[in-house]
Amino acid sequence: MAHRSRLAGFIIDCKTDDLDAAADFWSQALGVTIADRHAGDDTAEYQNFGNTPGDLYIEVQKVDHPSRVHLDIEADDIDAEAERLEKLGAKKVAFVKRWWVMEAPTGQRFCVVKMKEPEKRSVPNEWP
Repeated sequence: MAHRSRLAGFIIDCKTDDLDAAADFWSQALGVTIADRHAGDDTAEYQNFGNTPGDLYIEVQKVDHPSRVHLDIEADDIDAEAERLEKLGAKKVAFVKRWWVMEAPTGQRFCVVKMKEPEKRSVPNEWP
């Protein structure tokens, strides 16, 4: 069955005790606004940015692992997308809450997340 996917955006993982300060730094560094200081839930702390280039989803996330930047690929069928990426050489690392953490053949970690607002932003790729 066909599914669709596209680049969702970038997540700036911050190992910090002060996510507000991290979000302030990155919003000023990137020239974007902080759209939602309380975008997380009971188990995660996020802050979303607004007026991003190309309407990409960009956020800062408080993490326990070393700070890094990772990208998210959004799909209308995350299992089908993870399988497609595995055929290209990626590996599933873990299923977390409602998304797949994956690793590219070159070692970078990225996530496959549920597509939000498929009618907005760029047209998703359609895969057989």
